[in-house]
Amino acid sequence: MSLLAIGINHNTASVDLREKVAFPPEKLDRALNELRDNTKVNGSVILSTCNRTEIYCDTGDTNKSQLIDWLVRFHDVPAEELKPSLYVYEEQAAIKHLMRVSCGLDSLVLGEPQILGR
Repeated sequence: MSLLAIGINHNTASVDLREKVAFPPEKLDRALNELRDNTKVNGSVILSTCNRTEIYCDTGDTNKSQLIDWLVRFHDVPAEELKPSLYVYEEQAAIKHLMRVSCGLDSLVLGEPQILGR
């Protein structure tokens, strides 16, 4: 298993760009199916709020550039616009980032409960 987290947030991207790569509820099923079928990830979770879009994946044989290319295609955003704002965490760094996000330490308002408080 190879864990990967790819995303943008309020620190790395403008509101305009965050809106372009958000996953509205009506597109989540299609996105998760495409991730599984087109990139061959073993499992994935998409986290999408007004301040962040993140994809957490068990990548198997898939590399991060394939996932980034899929994100660019899915949202039809120019790669040169999206790639400078992306962050990528692998293995334990991905888990550490997820823990910081889930408890509100990586939020616009420190400690806000939006991720787990829904």
